[in-house]
Amino acid sequence: MNSLDTQDVVLVVDDSPDALSLINDTLEQAGISVLVALEGRQAITIAKRMRPDMILLDAVMPHMDGFETCRQLKADPQLTNIPVIFMTGLTETENVVKGLEVGGVDYLTKPIRPDELLARMKVHLQNARLTSSAQQALDSTGQNLLTVNQQGKLLWATPQTYDLLQLANLSDQWLLHSFAPALADWLRQDPQPQHRLSFDALEHPVAVVFVEARSRQEYLLKLVDGVCVSDEELLRQRLNLTLREAEVLAWIARGKTNREIGQILEISPRTVNKHLEQVFHKINVENRTTAASVAIRALAQS
Repeated sequence: MNSLDTQDVVLVVDDSPDALSLINDTLEQAGISVLVALEGRQAITIAKRMRPDMILLDAVMPHMDGFETCRQLKADPQLTNIPVIFMTGLTETENVVKGLEVGGVDYLTKPIRPDELLARMKVHLQNARLTSSAQQALDSTGQNLLTVNQQGKLLWATPQTYDLLQLANLSDQWLLHSFAPALADWLRQDPQPQHRLSFDALEHPVAVVFVEARSRQEYLLKLVDGVCVSDEELLRQRLNLTLREAEVLAWIARGKTNREIGQILEISPRTVNKHLEQVFHKINVENRTTAASVAIRALAQS
C-alpha cells in the first residue's frame, strides 16, 4: 500500500505485545518505518532522539498513561508539532475529550482496524506536512510570528522574532517571568484577532498582536516593534486600507502569489483575491503589478 509516504517514521507506544505486533505488521506492509516504545517515559526519550513524524499512543499504560505522556510531549517545543493519535478501549466521551485536550489530533478505538488506521494516519500526516511547509515559509518571509501555550511559554518563533527580541534586549528570564505570565493573563481574556497587548515599560517597547488560536494549547501571535512601524501598518495608514488588505498588499509587493499569501496569512487564495479586489478599488489600479508599484512607492516615502 503506497497511500503513505515511505519516508515517514511512526512511533508506536503500547504495553500490549499483541497490539504492537498488529500495528507493526500493518505499517511495515505499508512501507512505513516503525519505532516501538512500551511505556510513556521510553516514548518521550525515543521521540526526543528520533523525532518521528507521528505518534500512535495507547491511552492506558502503567506508570505514565498516554494522557500524561502526550501532555509532556506537547510541552516540548521540539516535539509539540508531532501529531499524536490515541489508541484506546475507553470510548466514554470524557476520555475522548481528555485525549484531545492534552494535544491529540484523533483517536482510534481498540481493537484497531488496519484500514482505518492507515486512512486516519494519511490525513494527519498530510496535515502535519502542510503545517511544516507553512512554518518553513513563515521562517523565510520576514514575519515576526510566534506561538505560545496557555501559560504564555514560547513554543516556536520565526528567526525575525528572535532578532527583534535580541534587538529589544529581552532576556530569557524576562520572557519566562514577565512576558509569559502577562500573555497567560491576556489569553484568559479570550482576545480576538488583531487585539494587541503592549509592553511599553521597556527600553525598546514591543507589543504582541493576536492572530489565532491554533488549538486549546497553542496560540499564534505577531510580535510588533514598538519603535518601528511595520510595512503593513504604513500601508494601512498611507493608503487607507484595512489591516488585512494592507497585509495582502505588502506580500504582493514582496512578489508572493495568492496561493503563497494564503498560506502565510492562513486564509484561502479566494479570500486573498477578494481582499486584492478591494485594494485595487481603493488605490485605483487595475492589476497586481501596478498595485505592487504603489505599495513600494508608499513604503519608500518612509
